[in-house]
Amino acid sequence: MFSISLNAQDVKKEGKTIAETLKLKENVSSKEAKKLEKGKNKAEKAQKRDQDRLDSATKRLKSSQKKYDRLKRKGKLSPKQEAKWLKKLEGYQEDLKRAKRKV
Repeated sequence: MFSISLNAQDVKKEGKTIAETLKLKENVSSKEAKKLEKGKNKAEKAQKRDQDRLDSATKRLKSSQKKYDRLKRKGKLSPKQEAKWLKKLEGYQEDLKRAKRKV
């Protein structure tokens, strides 16, 4: 009789360790799922940021080009100012190229 109760305790212990093992596996899988979700969110944020940079670079270049053309057409630009505007527009075009590469 003593051996039966000992075996019952052993079974309870084994059941407990199996349950603990399953619980640990659930925790590990939930941690892995959280890591995957976190990585996914990080990638989505990066993609959104890159798209926002592309949109702002496009808008900035378009508005500056429009202003330059308007001033040039009216004859309001001195040669120094024209060189300055062309350099600025070239920089905006480079920004746009970089933003396109990122997206």
